[in-house]
Amino acid sequence: MSRTRVVVTGLGTTSPLGGDVASTWEGLLAGRSGVRPLGDMAEGLPVTIGAPAAVDPTEVLDRVVARRLDRSSQLALVAALEAWADSGLDTVKDAGELDGDRFGVAFASGIGGVHTLLSNHEVLLEKGPRRVSPISVPMLMANAPAATISLKLGARGPVNTPVSACASGNEAVSLAADQIRLGRVDVAIAGGTEAAIHPLPIAAFANMMALSKNDGDPTTVSRPFDTGRDGFVLGEGAGALVLESLEHAQARGARIYAEVLGTGITADAHDIAQPDPAGRGGARAIRLAVQDAGVAPSDIAHVNAHATSTPQGDVAESLMLHAVLGSAANDLVVSATKSMTGHLLGGAGALEAVATVLAIKNRTAPPTINLDEQDPRVELDVATKPRDLPLGDIAAINNSFGFGGANVAVVFGSVS
Repeated sequence: MSRTRVVVTGLGTTSPLGGDVASTWEGLLAGRSGVRPLGDMAEGLPVTIGAPAAVDPTEVLDRVVARRLDRSSQLALVAALEAWADSGLDTVKDAGELDGDRFGVAFASGIGGVHTLLSNHEVLLEKGPRRVSPISVPMLMANAPAATISLKLGARGPVNTPVSACASGNEAVSLAADQIRLGRVDVAIAGGTEAAIHPLPIAAFANMMALSKNDGDPTTVSRPFDTGRDGFVLGEGAGALVLESLEHAQARGARIYAEVLGTGITADAHDIAQPDPAGRGGARAIRLAVQDAGVAPSDIAHVNAHATSTPQGDVAESLMLHAVLGSAANDLVVSATKSMTGHLLGGAGALEAVATVLAIKNRTAPPTINLDEQDPRVELDVATKPRDLPLGDIAAINNSFGFGGANVAVVFGSVS
C-alpha cells in the first residue's frame, strides 16, 4: 500500500559544541568535547561539570522575547528558527503560500521549565507569594517550547509535546512523521530541548548514581562503550528538523537532506530507571523501525547510538543491534556523539537526529571520543575517527532510550 513519503528539508540546533548546525557539525567531526567545569553554580555538589550550550540563547533572541521564556524554550526557539530559515519555508510563508492549518509542531522536553519552577519556588520562600511571576506556569509547562514555536511561526495544525524522558526528542520526530503520513499536515517542525543544568537535577541524578563522578579532565569524562565509563554528563541544548511530505517539498523545489523511512516505539515494562539488561524492548523498537522502513539489515550503514556512557545501558544497546540486525550489525559504523555533547535528556534524540541526517548527507560518521579500551561485551564497530559511509542508497538508525522504559528508533535514508 502506498503511503506519504516524509523528507527532511531543514536543520537547526544549539548545542554544547556550537550555536548552530555548522559549528556543531564541525565540532562533532573534530572530536571536540563540550564538557567543562560549571563554576560557582556547582559549588558543593557531588558533580561539578556539565555540557552547557556553547552560545547563550539570550545572545541570539530579542531581549523582550527571551525574558518571557524559560531557558528550555529559548533554546528550542533558537534551533527551530534556524531550521525554519534553512528549509526556505520562511520565504514561502512570507509570500502567503504556506497554509498554517496544514503546518504542525512536535517538540519535546523531558523535564520542562525546571529553571522557572525552581527559581520561582525560591522567590516564594524568600519574598512571598505576591512576588511569584504571573507567567510562571506558561513558562514552566512542558509544552511551552512547542507552543512558543507555534506562536512564532504560525503553526495552526497539531502542536504536540512528547514527554518520554531521554527518548522524547526522537519520539517527536516519529510523531511529526506520523502526522504527515496521516495527511493531517504537510509540514512539521520536530525536535527536542532541555535546560536542566541546575543544582537540584544535578544532585538528584548524582545521588541515583546516573552521573559520572570522575574528577579527571572534564573533556574525557563522557566515555560511551569504554571500560572506564561510570555515568553520563548532563548537557543542554536543542535540535530541530523541518519535515515535509515529499510532494510538498518537491512542489516548491526544496533541498532535501534525507528521508524519514521508518519509526518504532516500545516500552520495556521493566524498571522506572534501569533498562532491560537484555535490551528486549529496545530491540523491538529497532525491529519495528527497520520493518516500517522496508530496508534490509545490509542497507543500514550507520547508527547514532543512544550510548549515554552508563555501564548497563551501553551493553544493552549492543545486544539490541545484534538481536535485530544479526551479522549485519558487525558492518555498521557506530557513533556515540554524547561523548562530545554530554546527554541533553529530552533534547538528545533531536540533536542526534540532526547528526544522523548530516552523516547521511555528507557520507561521514562522526567519531566517538574517549574510547580508549572498548568493553569486550560491546561487539560493534565504533568509529574513533570520522569514517566515510558508502555511496549509493543507504540508511541510518537513530536510537533513543529513556527512564520509564521508553524506546524510540528512527530510520533515516538517503535521497538520490
